[in-house]
Amino acid sequence: MKQIEDRINGIVKDLLCDYENGRVIDEVKSFDHPDKDVIVEILYSIRRIIFPGYYRNKSYRVYTVRNNISMMIEDVIFKLIRQISIVLRYDEELRDTPELELAKRAEDITFEFLGKLPKIREYIEMDVDAFFRGDPAAYNKDEIIYSYPGLFAILVNRIAHELFLLKVPLIPRMMTEYAHSCTGIDIHPGATIGRYFFIDHGTGIVVGETTEIGDNVKIYQGVTLGALSTRGGQDLRGRKRHPTIEDNVTVYSGASILGGNTVIGKGAVIGGNAFITKSVPAGAKVSVVNQELSINFSGIGQDDSWFYVI
Repeated sequence: MKQIEDRINGIVKDLLCDYENGRVIDEVKSFDHPDKDVIVEILYSIRRIIFPGYYRNKSYRVYTVRNNISMMIEDVIFKLIRQISIVLRYDEELRDTPELELAKRAEDITFEFLGKLPKIREYIEMDVDAFFRGDPAAYNKDEIIYSYPGLFAILVNRIAHELFLLKVPLIPRMMTEYAHSCTGIDIHPGATIGRYFFIDHGTGIVVGETTEIGDNVKIYQGVTLGALSTRGGQDLRGRKRHPTIEDNVTVYSGASILGGNTVIGKGAVIGGNAFITKSVPAGAKVSVVNQELSINFSGIGQDDSWFYVI
């Protein structure tokens, strides 16, 4: 036992010495950090508020929607004010602001955000309808609400986007990265998304910060709406780096659409695996040509040299 204790003490000593190197990972901030678990709790509480008949908090033993929603709203207010108060100190201009003033600012932001919930609900209703109309594999809307990862990713983005517009640091990104980890769909909270947005399957989709997506847009798995280049690093912050997708566009699986000056015109269809860095006019159909798939049937028939080309 003494030998194990000595080895443990040696590891602790080495780590404590390593913490003194002055790197970013060694920093001990003078203010609290946001609590990821609480942020996730807030997300799920808001989902219950948005879908009051679908998701219920079993710890609330109340019998009316009014009482149930009232309790959830109070819970969200308390938690969100606290978390926003913490992250506001990531703003250099607010770093030394008195605690009471930060709390008041966080309270105002929280209530302004909660005032956006009817708008979020309106857009989510349209998204559910887009999923149902666009996916013949969906047997009913309950199936979409309960099980579709694309809808969950969109829901989280619509919540996070409103906080992003209110200039809340860190929390919007924590929310969308949580959705990313759950669904494989990576939508930056800064992305602007119109009505009736449909993500089919979804795995591997990436939507960058300055992307603008219009109404009635449908994208499939593996699509990237990204930057043409990130070599400029922090110098590119604040610039339009990601594409604009106009109304009624369909983007099939594996397509990459890159660049802040790239605009996909209304009604365009982008075929699978297309790589696009220039604007596409309205109504255009873009596809990859000259790809040949060969299936070798060697060993199956008498003629081993025969193959089938699609």
